[in-house]
Amino acid sequence: MKKIILAYSGGLDTSYCALTLSQEHEVHAVSVNTGGFKPQDLKDMEKKALALGVSSFKALEAKDYFYEKVIRFLVFGNVLRNNTYPLSVSAERIVQALLLVEQAQLIGADAIAHGSTGAGNDQVRFDLIFQTLAPELEIITPIRDQSLSREEEIATLQQAGYDFDWSKSKYSINQGLWGTSVGGAETLTSHKALPETAYPSPLQKTESLQIELGFSQGELTSLNGEQGESVALIEKLNELASAYAIGRDIHVGDTIIGIKGRVGFEAAAPLIIIKAHELLEKHVQSKWQQFHKQQMAQVYGMLLHEGQYLDPVMRDIEALLESSQESVSGKVFLSLHPYRFELLGVSSEHDLMQSSFGQYGEKNLAWSAEDAKGFIKILANAGKIHQHQNSL
Repeated sequence: MKKIILAYSGGLDTSYCALTLSQEHEVHAVSVNTGGFKPQDLKDMEKKALALGVSSFKALEAKDYFYEKVIRFLVFGNVLRNNTYPLSVSAERIVQALLLVEQAQLIGADAIAHGSTGAGNDQVRFDLIFQTLAPELEIITPIRDQSLSREEEIATLQQAGYDFDWSKSKYSINQGLWGTSVGGAETLTSHKALPETAYPSPLQKTESLQIELGFSQGELTSLNGEQGESVALIEKLNELASAYAIGRDIHVGDTIIGIKGRVGFEAAAPLIIIKAHELLEKHVQSKWQQFHKQQMAQVYGMLLHEGQYLDPVMRDIEALLESSQESVSGKVFLSLHPYRFELLGVSSEHDLMQSSFGQYGEKNLAWSAEDAKGFIKILANAGKIHQHQNSL
């Protein structure tokens, strides 16, 4: 009999794993809450897991861990995959995998199990973390290894007397602190849009609302003048902006396993925070800070999505991203409208537009007309030389 840690969500796949693995092994179900579960959800999850035969159930609260380990770096880098998607689910899976390994080592487990299929990205993310941090643990994946269909899983559970409601809603919703993914029949096509009813946050407010976000060294520290912890402010902002149905889109990208994927999402707070933070950076950072940081942030987002979180280069990029935030403090003013938001401006003591050197297009105070003409003449040298040598 093996002692197994099972990544448990309460859905069909992990319930099948809980039932079948518990028949032969000592299974400890663990749910890592990265913002998608309310207290009652976790209670229901525990009740179901124990009914399926697991030896124990544990819920790990991981929102703060998620923020410290991943989200703040996604903000520092203004990371949007394909300039669209704030890496909602992919970032969550990394954090869940890290904490599952900790639990497995804590109880002296022999194996670690998850309910991923063989057709998605999550199997890669989980297995890469598990193999890197705990190569001694066996990885058990019944759904992937047995190539099970949904109908086969339901039949097995029902035959064992577990006739829970396995009816699948029309849309698959994965909710977390950094956004909610939405999958359905439309996202399996290349041309269909998700209908209004597919998104979990309906439009509730139509009158425009002005808000203010405060940042301190790149981290969100206030909303409308009220100070708070970043995680709580993210949740508060998301509640406020979701009422306007802000943050909806469909992401199209390359999966780790080489096929194209399409998924809908709503991420009101992440998109607002990233764009507000980016605007503040435009005012307070140098040209080359912004340029090089953007390149590194793209690499960071790609490697995170691909499950390569533990590669040492990720810590190097995090150090660069954190260093770049020294002057990123100030306020950003926005307005919320149905389905969209508008960036209005910033206020910061580090604002480089407020220097005494001059005003763009208006007047110069730190150089003369002769200085400007000499600068332009030297700047033109490379182009003039190339034109002269190649126009003969």
